[in-house]
Amino acid sequence: MVALPLSRHLLPDTDPLHIYLNDHLAGSTAGLELFRRATSAASGERRTVLERLTREVSQDREALLAIMAALDVPVRHYKVVAGWLSEKIARVKPNGHVLSRSPLSDLVEIEALLLGVRGKASGWQALKVLAARDDRLDETRLDELIARADAQSGTLESLRRQSAVAVFG
Repeated sequence: MVALPLSRHLLPDTDPLHIYLNDHLAGSTAGLELFRRATSAASGERRTVLERLTREVSQDREALLAIMAALDVPVRHYKVVAGWLSEKIARVKPNGHVLSRSPLSDLVEIEALLLGVRGKASGWQALKVLAARDDRLDETRLDELIARADAQSGTLESLRRQSAVAVFG
């Protein structure tokens, strides 16, 4: 009997860093899809702000992929697909409107985006712990990513308040 070599991409991954980064990649995928959706539903200044944030979040996702490559962490495509799919499934929920977008949708989406950006910032901060002992990570770049996530959180918090006022007046 001949043993066939298994690709490391097919074997279960038990490395905590690999799991952690792939989980963040899945979340990043879902978050980027939600940013795109929220942007397409927005208008005026809100749309302009969300377009900028969407570009930044896309760049942040690319930064995560670059970090994973630098650390030799394989992308688990099933997790990426799961992140993408989870955002699509989340769209199918009762919102008080059958055929149109609910005013509540803006508030709920912004809150979800805010949670995602805060989670992303936490991920960058966790990587700073590793960067202190792993020269494959650039601490200055991580500081930049943390600062950008903090700025994104501030912008989203402002949009969240505006949405809450619009919904609950």
